[in-house]
Amino acid sequence: MKYAAELFGTFVLVFAGLTTAVIAGGKVGNVGVAMAFGLALLAMAYAVGPISGCHINPAVTLGMVVSGRMAAKEAIGYWVAQCIGATIASGVILFIAMGAPGGSMASLAGAANGFGEHSPANYSMAAAFVAEMFLTMLLVFTVLGATDDRAPAGFAGIPIGLILTTIILAGIPITNGSFNPARSIGPAVLVGGWALQQLWLFIVAPMAGGVIAALLHKAIRVPGPLISSKQAEQVLPSQQAERRQSK
Repeated sequence: MKYAAELFGTFVLVFAGLTTAVIAGGKVGNVGVAMAFGLALLAMAYAVGPISGCHINPAVTLGMVVSGRMAAKEAIGYWVAQCIGATIASGVILFIAMGAPGGSMASLAGAANGFGEHSPANYSMAAAFVAEMFLTMLLVFTVLGATDDRAPAGFAGIPIGLILTTIILAGIPITNGSFNPARSIGPAVLVGGWALQQLWLFIVAPMAGGVIAALLHKAIRVPGPLISSKQAEQVLPSQQAERRQSK
């Protein structure tokens, strides 16, 4: 069930965010697109978080592995599910976009991640790499901190959704804002060409950011018991009992 939850959660994140960018981007602007991603992640943190931990991002999953909160063997299943979910979402978005007059593959290509001439503001490959790596670091560090066993219970989705909104606002002009290899893989598989050629950066840089975040979190965290993000996003046994009694 946890793999199905990751597939569905990633589908929702990519579908909500990229549909906003592809279909409504001209009306809501970068702020609207960033909010669509952030709100979708916030919602999924509560919807699928208790099932899978709501990573819905391979970089977050890698951060969990490096921090010792998840087994590498389990992470492989998460990565596969996340990429499938993102690809399905991209296919649905393309179908919808092509249903409009003049709709074409270019509609989805406009939301794919790129650098150089495919960057919205023509940022270089080096600039794109650094932006993707360090902005992803902020996301993964926030996830690790918000789901720590000593963080306030029940609130993890709020800071995680807010930091995703923030980094996408910062990253859209540079790369169209990825910070999630699955989000990049989905459109690139369908667009092909330059999107596939440049895809390596949007896999390597976010994953590197996830590793940096995990190492940084381990370095500054006060030693104590570790719990998974799934455990951190579940209610306490006493709260579960109260909910059952109220039904």
